[in-house]
Amino acid sequence: MTTYDTMASPVGEILLTADDSALTGLYLPAERRVPGPDWEHGGAFLAGVRSQLEAYFAGTLRTFPIAVAPAGTAWQQRVWRELQEIGFGESISYAELARRAGNPAAVRAAGAANGRNPVSIVIPCHRVIGSDGRLTGYSGGLDAKRWLLDHERA
Repeated sequence: MTTYDTMASPVGEILLTADDSALTGLYLPAERRVPGPDWEHGGAFLAGVRSQLEAYFAGTLRTFPIAVAPAGTAWQQRVWRELQEIGFGESISYAELARRAGNPAAVRAAGAANGRNPVSIVIPCHRVIGSDGRLTGYSGGLDAKRWLLDHERA
């Protein structure tokens, strides 16, 4: 069963989704997701996720000890694992992400997997930027990406 909750944040209202024991989605307003008709609201697990996100936005939490279970292909899962290795306040390029995921020639595929990350912020896809340092491609919107990076660098 899918459970969900919403919460206000500095980057807009966030939709959280979970199964019995893991976070399956964290969606920003630009991603335009709505709860499904058979989803159940609330639950203790999502209350804990909300508390951790509130601490992150308050600047008192840098890593998320949250179980995550994003649905994706083997390649996407590999890319998402590498995203979790990027430190708080750090950023890497899409080329570096492809290299870390084991296929330096797959820059576009790494970017596509990054863009399909259903658990943004917790799996920090916002920490990937263009090789020239520009902010590019964030499903939550570039304003949200800029805010998250500035927040972590402060």
